[in-house]
Amino acid sequence: MSTIPDITDTEKWSVRSTLDERWGKDKVELQIVDVEARLSPADRELTECPSLYWEQGKCHFVIIKTDVKRYRTQFYYGNREQFGTSIPEYNNLADCVLSLLRLQADHELSLAEKTGFLS
Repeated sequence: MSTIPDITDTEKWSVRSTLDERWGKDKVELQIVDVEARLSPADRELTECPSLYWEQGKCHFVIIKTDVKRYRTQFYYGNREQFGTSIPEYNNLADCVLSLLRLQADHELSLAEKTGFLS
């Protein structure tokens, strides 16, 4: 059994308000889910962690809570296309979600430039 505290209403509100700013009020369904993660690279066992998950277009986003005020993040398009920020863990949820959204937006822009879908 995990000792990591559940996602709080305040944490959910913080992410929800940021998503509403980016894509419009209630345009994204934010879900609380559990994921399994190694809390340390040396861990052999996976730990169940409460997480926030949402999809936008073909992209999936997850913020994993690893302890009180400790978060990891990634976005992915499938098994072969998974991305995380250069910071392994955040102690501020607002910084975590903003970094995630910026990185994903930069990735989309880079992809558009490479494929010629950007004028």
